[in-house]
Amino acid sequence: MSGSESIQDQVSPDEWRLRTDLAAAFRLVALYGWDDLVFTHLSVRVPGPEHHFLINPYDLMFEEITASSLVKIDVEGRAVAPTPHMVNPAGFTIHSAVHMAREDAQAVIHLHTPYGQAVSAMRDGLLPLTQTAMVAHHDIAFHEYEGIATDLDERQRLVADLGSRNLMLLRNHGTLAVGPSVAVAFLRVYFLERACEAQVHMLAAGRENLHPPPRGVADKVRQQSSGPMADMAAERLAWPALLRKLDRIDPGFRH
Repeated sequence: MSGSESIQDQVSPDEWRLRTDLAAAFRLVALYGWDDLVFTHLSVRVPGPEHHFLINPYDLMFEEITASSLVKIDVEGRAVAPTPHMVNPAGFTIHSAVHMAREDAQAVIHLHTPYGQAVSAMRDGLLPLTQTAMVAHHDIAFHEYEGIATDLDERQRLVADLGSRNLMLLRNHGTLAVGPSVAVAFLRVYFLERACEAQVHMLAAGRENLHPPPRGVADKVRQQSSGPMADMAAERLAWPALLRKLDRIDPGFRH
């Protein structure tokens, strides 16, 4: 645990709900083994015209993060509330770019998992050969690697590459998902990460031994898994179940 005091009485109920959801997402990332010590990033925009957002404190492991320990910063990377923690500048570069450009991108999740990195380095990217990959494939954008993301000039190129899509393979780097809520962004990155993991395993059989789905099936899966129903499944089904899971394991993220 981080040991920080609860700030629930210092923020609005809406911000506290977002803090709780984002802290839960960090704990889930750690639970699924998607964390990278302290070096990956999740964020959510705080309601209001200021374009403030919450991001992880740089000095905490993901299983230590609580609703109160999240750092609130502006689009210039400056803390807008007292905090003993620092912020990862690479996290600021990537997340501020997306939050500023996409009003619908309330939550942004960026990971460096071995499977996500492996697929990001494959010439063909994600192959639509499994159901999970077909769910994600149509929504994926690509961004070329430019080095560790500390150059603010990269923001405009990253946003241009993302366009209106909700998933991204950051080439030679990792994965990214956005959504109108933490719940939706998390479910999107969950499917992307599962698809990448399956792809790495199935390629062990050799590309020539893989069985492609029948023509048109990938388009059918795209239609079946897109739109408001997909967001509802995240918000009303998967996310409440995931919160219950965390509460059984350790409800400390709510502090």
